[in-house]
Amino acid sequence: MMEPPAQNIPPGKPSWLTKPLSTGQSYDKVVRLLKRHRLETVCEEARCPNLGECFARGTATFMILGRLCTRNCGFCAVTHGTPQAPEPEEPGKIAQAVRELGLRYAVITSVTRDDLPDGGAAHFAKAISAVKSQNPRTRVEVLIPDLKGSYEALKIVTGASPDVLNHNLETVPRLYQEVRPGADFQRSLALLRAVKAIKPEMITKSGLMLGLGETDSELRAVFQDLLNAGCGVLTLGQYLAPSRDHHPVIRYVHPDEFSEWAQTAYDMGFRAVAAGPFVRSSFQAEELFSKASAA
Repeated sequence: MMEPPAQNIPPGKPSWLTKPLSTGQSYDKVVRLLKRHRLETVCEEARCPNLGECFARGTATFMILGRLCTRNCGFCAVTHGTPQAPEPEEPGKIAQAVRELGLRYAVITSVTRDDLPDGGAAHFAKAISAVKSQNPRTRVEVLIPDLKGSYEALKIVTGASPDVLNHNLETVPRLYQEVRPGADFQRSLALLRAVKAIKPEMITKSGLMLGLGETDSELRAVFQDLLNAGCGVLTLGQYLAPSRDHHPVIRYVHPDEFSEWAQTAYDMGFRAVAAGPFVRSSFQAEELFSKASAA
């Protein structure tokens, strides 16, 4: 592994960041279903490079609480703006979509809703409960915002008993002001630690983007911070700038280096790790859950 060189954005994407588009009946089915129920996915809003592949496999990560985020992070493609009130029917629609897709594992995330007193916690809880009620055999993972650090809001989410609670740290503390100006590293870390205090048996998960300018020593320190907070599942992926107006890519990380980081994470004590250029928060979510549960 290497320290990132002091340079501007690389001139072009390397060959390993080329990914073919996926289509087919399953892809079309997911697209039609989302349109029919008027549901959002983070796959589309965040311009995920795995969108075609996941849709073709009949899976998607549902995004609740609208498509406008109250924060404006330097890495994110989701639109910043003033959101509308939560849609009361949304949890039921997601539960129905999960049933129609026959999902054994559902992932639900949201934009950040600093405008809501509970940060959207009650809506998350309703979505989890609705999915589990209509799909008793389906596991549910939630990828939540920091809820402004509210312990009470977090208790609302965990009270609905998701199988995995995911909250991404995204990057190392030094880069927060630049990359995540509305967030706070220690607040996010405290949220993950609080989950284990509320429900020690609950699996917690977090993710980091590589290529933003972090150093090896900073990454190892964050790994240890996560382990100390009781986090057992880790995802590592390549940061890709959504546009020229977003934070630049400082370095493209080779797939072999991602493999090294995965081994480092396992050696340090993580129970399940996914690491690679195209890995995102929901990548192989069911497989990571199974691995963490068996560890």
